[in-house]
Amino acid sequence: MAYNSSSAPVSEVLRTKHEDVDEDEPKTKSREDWRKAKELEEARKAGTAPAAVDEEGRDINPHIPQYIASAPWYYGSRGPTLKHQRIQPEQKKPFSKPEEWYKRGVDTARVATKFRKGACENCGAMTHKKKDCVERPRKIGARFSGEAIAPDEHLQPKLDLGFDGKRDRWNGYDSNEYLAVVDDFQKVEEAKRQLKTEKLKQGQELGELPDNMVLDDDVPEEDEDKYVDDVDMPGTKVDSKQRITVRNLRIREDIAKYLRNLDPNSAYYDPKTRSMRDNPYKDVNKNPEEVDYAGENFVRFSGDTLKHGAAQVFAWDAHDKGVDVHVLAEPTKLEMLQKEFEKKKDEFKGSLTKNVIDKYGGEEHLKAPPKTLLLAQSESYVEYSRQGKIIKGNEKPVIRSKYEEDVFPNNHTSVFGSYWRAGQWGYKCCHSLIRNSYCTGDAGKQSNDSLEVVPSVSMDDEENIESDTKQLSESAVVVDTDSVSTQMDEAAVAGTSSSVAVKKTKSKNKKKNEKRKERKRRKASKKSSKRHSSSSSSSSSSSSSSSESDSEDEDAKKKKRLAKALKREEKRQSEADTLMDDRKRAYHSLYDVAAPTEEELEAYYMRRSREEDPMLQFLSKRSKKQ
Repeated sequence: MAYNSSSAPVSEVLRTKHEDVDEDEPKTKSREDWRKAKELEEARKAGTAPAAVDEEGRDINPHIPQYIASAPWYYGSRGPTLKHQRIQPEQKKPFSKPEEWYKRGVDTARVATKFRKGACENCGAMTHKKKDCVERPRKIGARFSGEAIAPDEHLQPKLDLGFDGKRDRWNGYDSNEYLAVVDDFQKVEEAKRQLKTEKLKQGQELGELPDNMVLDDDVPEEDEDKYVDDVDMPGTKVDSKQRITVRNLRIREDIAKYLRNLDPNSAYYDPKTRSMRDNPYKDVNKNPEEVDYAGENFVRFSGDTLKHGAAQVFAWDAHDKGVDVHVLAEPTKLEMLQKEFEKKKDEFKGSLTKNVIDKYGGEEHLKAPPKTLLLAQSESYVEYSRQGKIIKGNEKPVIRSKYEEDVFPNNHTSVFGSYWRAGQWGYKCCHSLIRNSYCTGDAGKQSNDSLEVVPSVSMDDEENIESDTKQLSESAVVVDTDSVSTQMDEAAVAGTSSSVAVKKTKSKNKKKNEKRKERKRRKASKKSSKRHSSSSSSSSSSSSSSSESDSEDEDAKKKKRLAKALKREEKRQSEADTLMDDRKRAYHSLYDVAAPTEEELEAYYMRRSREEDPMLQFLSKRSKKQ
């Protein structure tokens, strides 16, 4: 932006037109001048050139837009300035200064000696009337007595405070008023110091002072009562009048807990409670009894710590009940009270138990083994992390079933079902596929692995075979009796030997599968011939016509199933809104674990709505109208 552009008003230009001052006349800039001004502006924005300065010597931000930085022609600026954007002096509102505040008290400099007209009839002050007077009503007012004229109140100034002045909580505070508080405190401290010095001097005259007592002349003032503990706990007597000067609270050579082991994975230090419960030397393979600090858990749960803690709790409870006893001052008394309390407690419990047994009976059920035998001590070790998770020990017990587990009969070392081969279960120890067989070890593995296993025939296959054989016997088709008998024998062998390893070749398996497929074809052809036979010619149809009719029947069945599936899909889509609403749908409407069939999948894909289809909205509207 061009700050040096002239913005002189027209009247001034006309007035100075005939004068010799050429520099005030507006001159048209050449292209070179505009280029230099543009380069200077870019340099100022980049920071390579100094910023423009206004008439008051303040820098102007080069990033300010030109329509803000340029002053209007009637402002009469001679150079770059931002003064036209600031509050003008005539618009500034004067506010009261911080030292100005309301005057307190009354004006004692001038006191009237006689009653003045218009003054308070009670006290004689001119600044208020009788109804506003706060002085005690006189028996004879100042209007009639003319004596004891009260001084006038100060005429309060009218303060005009700004936003900060109205919200300043220390506005009008006089710091000199606090000097009186400081003086009073110093006088009290000086009196205490003199009284204490006199007491110590009297004791020194009678005899020598103890080693732990010194005169106040030898003690610096800032160390007095520095480490005094004024906590009044139950069972502790603290008198605020008797103060003790405690120095050297701890030895300076002591090592801080968090500096004993700088490893971040070592014992955790809690800065809030200043405690380190775990042993910081745990990973250093040091005996906790040999180190000078082994964690607070080691100190807390060793020796008579538990007994002392129980005694302290008992002392607090006794203090709450009104018995004045202290753990450290009267340990013998506390121990005797604790023993007596435990004895009476046991007697009371025993009397309660006896009364209940005498009233309801059942003493024979209480004759159980001692708890030391029922709840024997175990060596189970549990280790927790800082987050409370179990790291070691206390593993989750294995869920046992209602059947017997880990039972190995007939010399087996593994259970039946631990081995799988060719669609059959067996034993892993000997690779035997026969249940309740005797284990033969490694020799059995070699012999069983050398045998080829025939896949077992399921119950459905056996039923199909039996039905096929019945239909074959009833039909008029002549079938070779030898082949049927062989097939029946093979099916029977396959059904009975579902878990027996029989050595057979692959060619026999293929023949067996082909014969089974052929039976199924014959069965389907007979059903179709019975259903559609309207004349005797159908019984003498060729094998080719029967196969075509079979395919036609299958297609017709598939179409029927597809039509039913489409109807179900349309019904499901129409009820989709109710299924999404939990208040309208049935209780088990979403509970469907059956796998979809091929027809249901095809119906879903046929009726699925596609967002990219332009006819989707048209079809949806049409279906709603129907």
